[in-house]
Amino acid sequence: MQTFDLSFTDSIATIGADTWNGLTGTENPFTRYEFLWGLESTGCTTQGTGWQPYHVLVHSNRNGETEPVAVMPLYLKTNSYGEYVFDWSWANAYQTHGHRYYPKFVTAIPFTPSVGSRYFIKPGTDTVAVIALIQERIEAEARRLQGSSWHVLFPPLEQHESLSSIGLLPRRGCQFHWYNRDYRDFEHFLSGLNSRKRKNIRKERQQVAEAGITFERVEGAAIEPARWHRFYEFYQSTYMMRGMQGYLHADFFEFLSANMPEQVFMNVAQRDGRDIAAALFFKNSTTLYGRYWGSQQDYRFLHFETCYYQGQEYSIEHGLWQFDSGAQGEHKIQRGFEPIPTYSNHWIKDPGFSAAIARFLEEEATHIEQYKESAASYLPFRQN
Repeated sequence: MQTFDLSFTDSIATIGADTWNGLTGTENPFTRYEFLWGLESTGCTTQGTGWQPYHVLVHSNRNGETEPVAVMPLYLKTNSYGEYVFDWSWANAYQTHGHRYYPKFVTAIPFTPSVGSRYFIKPGTDTVAVIALIQERIEAEARRLQGSSWHVLFPPLEQHESLSSIGLLPRRGCQFHWYNRDYRDFEHFLSGLNSRKRKNIRKERQQVAEAGITFERVEGAAIEPARWHRFYEFYQSTYMMRGMQGYLHADFFEFLSANMPEQVFMNVAQRDGRDIAAALFFKNSTTLYGRYWGSQQDYRFLHFETCYYQGQEYSIEHGLWQFDSGAQGEHKIQRGFEPIPTYSNHWIKDPGFSAAIARFLEEEATHIEQYKESAASYLPFRQN
């Protein structure tokens, strides 16, 4: 008979790269061990930042033999920063009624609003039993710690539906992704747009070129420390303009190029021989992920060129079929990024708050669907 044991750990290092990556794989750059350990080892995910690692490891026991069969990223959160599924109003409602919303549990990739598997179970394992055990133990741990809730952010549809079926409240969101429909080059992509949008994009790109700005793409292993330093200054500048400080530390970025260089590259904007802006991208065999950017000088349309048009060109040149450019951004629609649904799931310990949030989510889902349909109507593609 097969049974399962679950343990929590305050560091992914205790699970180890072989065990973690053996279950998650390394295709998704954000769920592999190196990315999560990079965040932890450079101080980005700690109790002090509100992202205390609390990862899940499940072992099976059969005939006296044990083996790891499942892992899940989990964090004990004392704030709602860096999640991109917004629950500030829920926290405020708790406070208004004299209750504590924090701590809470979150299964997510810190500071990364990207869809991907959120639990990883070895093939041939009783998935239903493992998920039931995870749910039971997390809810028990939340009660022990006087936590309010457990939130699973940006799971794929099949995991979202599975979690919904065991009682975690479903929530919908919307992002904008670009799809490579076997384009030969960027002009081939433009040929599928209506004439006005096509002309606008060409005009934007031309203005950047006429400003004397050129671009250099640097793959992860070739990014030198001095360039990482400049990039970090650019990255922080995007937050400073909003009176904030970036979530990530300088040595985290260098850690990436040292430990997972094949999945990282930088697109650098240059003028007069100097780096003036840069965007950092991640990739796998099918998808480009645009994540971090910043600039030293403000040029019109520089952001669109550095982060979007250059990414679209890279996807076409390298045969990547999807470009996930991150959260928000209605300005992406006219540049060919299509609205897609995203998902999250939520367990709320307090029955009264759970019922109220469930009603809110039902109403919100209707608005999200209407928003997605409205956004799709503004896409720039020619009607055949």
